[in-house]
Amino acid sequence: MRRVLIDFARQRKYRKRGGNVLHLSLDEALAVSSRPDPELLLLDEALTAMAGVDPRKAAVVELRFFGGLTVEETAAALSVSPETVLRDWRLAKPWLLREISRGNRDGS
Repeated sequence: MRRVLIDFARQRKYRKRGGNVLHLSLDEALAVSSRPDPELLLLDEALTAMAGVDPRKAAVVELRFFGGLTVEETAAALSVSPETVLRDWRLAKPWLLREISRGNRDGS
């Protein structure tokens, strides 16, 4: 019984530490295409336009989308309440979508 429990614990620890996950070197994980993504360029243009209209909303999008911050972390970084971040996030998403769609129609 002891051997069974030890084997079970070893197997569990093995899975907990990544198991047979494929490990990539940092260089392989950062392989980037040499061609720019047109939608990423449209997003950048839309964010730049948003920053001219409402810099805080643009900052919220940058921190949440590109920085991966949570609502609370974004609120702390901008010294605003989490409710303000949620409101800005909720209003910024359709605004950016409209601007990106407009850019796609214009052929930019």
